[in-house]
Amino acid sequence: MREAELELTEDSLLGRRIRLVQPRRSHRAGTDAVLLAACVDAKPSETAYDLGAGVGSVGLIVAKRTGASVVLVERQPQLVDLCRRNINLNGLDGRVVAVEADVLAPDAERHAAGLARESADVVATNPPFLDEAKARRSPSALRAAAHHLPEGGLERWIAASADLLRPGGRLALIHRADRLDTALARLAPGFGEVSIRPVHPRADEPAIRILVTAVKGSRAPLRLLPALTLHEAAGFTAEAAAIHAGERLLLPK
Repeated sequence: MREAELELTEDSLLGRRIRLVQPRRSHRAGTDAVLLAACVDAKPSETAYDLGAGVGSVGLIVAKRTGASVVLVERQPQLVDLCRRNINLNGLDGRVVAVEADVLAPDAERHAAGLARESADVVATNPPFLDEAKARRSPSALRAAAHHLPEGGLERWIAASADLLRPGGRLALIHRADRLDTALARLAPGFGEVSIRPVHPRADEPAIRILVTAVKGSRAPLRLLPALTLHEAAGFTAEAAAIHAGERLLLPK
C-alpha cells in the first residue's frame, strides 16, 4: 500500500511549528517523539540521523530547532514517501533527506543503502517497543513494523546506531523502562557519559519510558537524571507542557 491508498491526517507538534501528514490508523507521532527530540542537541555544521523515522517527526523537530542537516531513515516505502512530503511541508528541502533503509539489515546492506559508517554526529532513535515473540502482532503491516522487533533486535538496533556514529558522536534513545538493562548492556562496550532520565505517567506511578543519551568512546561515568512526570490532575504537568510547546529541552547538564 503506497501513500495514495492510506487514510491520512495533517497534524502538528510544538505549538504548530511542525506540520505532519501521517496515517490515521498506524503508529502516530506524539509525546515519545517530542521527548526524544528534546534530548537532542546539534550544531548547524553537524549531521543528525533519525533512525526508524516513521513520518519524520523527530528529525524534523531537530532540524527546525538546531539548523543541523538531518537524515530520516525508514524502511517502509509508504512512510518514506510521507517523510519526503513532510520535509517539503516544513520548508526543509535541501537540509533534510529521507533514506529508505532497514536499520537491522546486515552492515554491508545498510552501508550500500547510504548509511555510511561513522557518518553521523548525532543519532536519535525510537526503536519499536515490542518483542515479536512475546506480543500479539497487529494485523496492520505499518503498525506491526512500527511496534515489533525480532529477538535481539534492540541490541542490533543500538549496534547499528554505534556503527553510524563518529567517535565522540552522541546517541539519544527512548524506549520502555523495562528494557533499560538491555540498552545499558549493549551501550557498555563502546559508550560512556550515559545519562538516564525516567519518564513517569504520574508522580505516584512507575516509569514507563526511559530517555537515554550516551557518547561514543567516552569514559565518563553513568548519571541518573531527575525524573520527568507527564501528567497531573489537570492534564500535563508544567514541565511536560513546556516540552510539548518547544519551550524546554531535556539536555543533560
